[in-house]
This record gives sequence, structure tokens and C-alpha cells, in this order.
Amino acid sequence: MKRVLIHTLIFSPDGVSTAYLYNDIAKRLQERGYEVVVLTTTPHFNIVPEQVAQQPMKWKVWGFCKKSKFNGMTVLHVPQKKFKSTLLRLIGFVYWHIVSFVIGLSIKHVNLILSPSPPLTVGFMNLGLAKLKGCKVIYNVQEIYPDILKMKGGVVLKFLKWMEHKVYNGSDAVTTIDKVFHDTIVDRFEDKSKLHIIPNFVDTGLYRALSRSQVNSLLDPALFPQNDSIKLLYAGNIGHMQSWEPLVVLADKTRDLNVEYFVIGEGAQRGYVEDEIKNRGLEKLHLLPYQPRDLMPAILSYSDASFIFMVSGRDGDGFPSKVYTIMACERPMLIMSGENTPIINFLKDKNCAKLITEKDFDKKVDMMVEWLMSVTKEELAQMGKNGLAEIQAKYTKEKVTDMYCDLIDKLLS
Repeated sequence: MKRVLIHTLIFSPDGVSTAYLYNDIAKRLQERGYEVVVLTTTPHFNIVPEQVAQQPMKWKVWGFCKKSKFNGMTVLHVPQKKFKSTLLRLIGFVYWHIVSFVIGLSIKHVNLILSPSPPLTVGFMNLGLAKLKGCKVIYNVQEIYPDILKMKGGVVLKFLKWMEHKVYNGSDAVTTIDKVFHDTIVDRFEDKSKLHIIPNFVDTGLYRALSRSQVNSLLDPALFPQNDSIKLLYAGNIGHMQSWEPLVVLADKTRDLNVEYFVIGEGAQRGYVEDEIKNRGLEKLHLLPYQPRDLMPAILSYSDASFIFMVSGRDGDGFPSKVYTIMACERPMLIMSGENTPIINFLKDKNCAKLITEKDFDKKVDMMVEWLMSVTKEELAQMGKNGLAEIQAKYTKEKVTDMYCDLIDKLLS
């Protein structure tokens, strides 16, 4: 039996999108006859107590490595914490690289290593592991580094560019998630045939539209009021990749409309949103903590649409995987992003989202206000159906995970 090592910063029981994505890839590889070993961290991005309880970790080497089982697979966890201090985060990051490299060396009979970005450094580290082990490497580009850092020059940028060149050209295959990403990086390859497009995907068994009665039975009415307003939702990291000022201005300008906004999650910008709610008296802008993953289909079904407002200048280097889950739950989207960005190019012909690409701040907010004043729930429902049809045709878990398996089969044949 051939063995695949998934080397990733995030994996189960951490409760973020990359973990869920690679959980499903790992299970599909297992179903296709591969033995899968995972080398990762302890949960630190979004700790979900229920998931941690279902996948208990025990010390394998005290202080250095814990071990758990996921669907029968061995998962090795290097201790990691989400420190507030930048210095401590950097120390923890370096510590993970050193310890995981040593642990990676100890894992025997590996035929292939698969790892996602970020970080770019894990791809570089795997080149060394692969050379010592005599195995293949696949690097999965989820975000384009160092482009996403928007550095203007200097020694650090030159070093990262050199590292990127080594990772792309030293790997046996590189996958990226859409054509925009492909076209951005393809000229950085000496052998362009190494680069493959494999999109992200959604588990349509979990993410599906629920009936109103199902939603009402699952959600706390104190958090999710049962009324006839149009409800716009954002669920995920409240961070610097999203633009939050347009949201608070939009909520301010539509306070007299029958529209409510729900922001669910944690992150560096949560404090800003919370302060703006208080300062502006935005009673219809609700800020809630992370909710359990198994409630997300009900929460998405509770909404009439989801919104994603991308930060200008940083919106060309990443693609929010939540787009797939929203579409799978038959909900449309209100998207604010620049022209020719991955999210706009993906959605522009699918008739399942209102796309705002205007650059002027006041104009784009006014465009969103006008849309909310005119759109009906029936129109939103039809947009949601259009999105679901697209998911079922191209982006199910089964279809996309098979693309990873087929690529690995080809490399190892």
C-alpha cells in the first residue's frame, strides 16, 4: 500500500475551512487505497471543543508531538498556540517548522507529500524531506505568496521570491484553485506542465438548504430572530482580508429598510465592527461568536443572502472557500471586489451573486443600497437555485477530491 503524507499547518480537529478541505481529501485518498499520515499542529485557529473531544490527542513525545486518530488515520500534532504577541507567533512558527521537519524524517515509507499554502515555507521544507526520502511532492496554492504580502522590495521579498521559485520548480506537481491564480503564476514555472487547476469544493452532504421549520428548530431565536426581514450574513474570520467599513456604512444607510446583517466569527477586526455598532447605534447589525460547524447549514439557510467584501489591493491573491458552501446551501451573494479578481471571475457568469466592482467608496455603497431597496426575496431565491446548480455540476466533494487522487495516481504510476 502506498503512503501519502499530508503536511499542513491546519487539520482536524481545528475548525477552519482549510482543515475541513484537507479532512475530505485525506478520506478520499484513504477510500482510493492509500495509507494516509497527517503531520500538522494542535488546534489553534478555531478551537471547537466538541471536535477536540471527538478526536482526543495524547502525547507521543512529551512537549514535542501529540498523536490522534482521524477516520483511522494517524495524525501527528506539533503543539502550537495563537499568541497575541508577534514575536511569540514568530517563535511558534519557527518551532513548528523545526519539529515537524524532524518528525517528518521519522515517518517511514512515504511515497508522496501533499501540502497546502499558506505557508510557502512548508512547501520549501517538503522539498528537503522529499529529497531525503526519495518521494514525490505536490504543493497546493491556496493563496499566492509572497504576492499577498504586498511588499515593495528589499532583501526579504527577494528571499521569498527565490523560495517561491524553488517550491514551484522543485515540486513534482503544483495545483492551484482557479484560472486567475493559474495565469498569475504560470510564467514562474520552467516546466509549465507541472501546474494544474484543481478547484476547492463543498461537502453537499453537509451543506444543503434546510426548510424553515428545520432552521427554526435548530437555531436559538434570541440570536436568530424569526421575522420577515431580508437577512444578510457573513460567517468566518473577521480579519484584514475583508473590508468592514463598507458594511457599517451600508448598515447605517439602510437602517430604515427591512434589512438585517449578521456577522459570525472572530478575528483582528471584530473589535472595529463592535465599536462601530455601538458608536453608530446599528441595532440591525448583529455580531455573534463562531457557531458549531454542524449548525452552519441552518445558519446559511436562515439568511436570504451572504455578503463578502474584499479589501482592495489584496483581493487578487486569495479566494474565499465559503463561496462554495453558500452556493451549496442555495443562497445568493452580495460581493464587493475589484475587477478580474478570482471571486469576480468565478461568479460573473453564474447569475447567483450581485457583483460590485466600483472603486469609489460612496458609489459602491450607494449601489448596494439601491440593490437592497429593489431586490425581492423571490429574486434572491432564484439566484440561490442558480448557484446550487453550478455546485452540483462541478464542485462537489466527490468530483474534486477524485481530481487530487487522479493526479497522485499519475505521479506514482
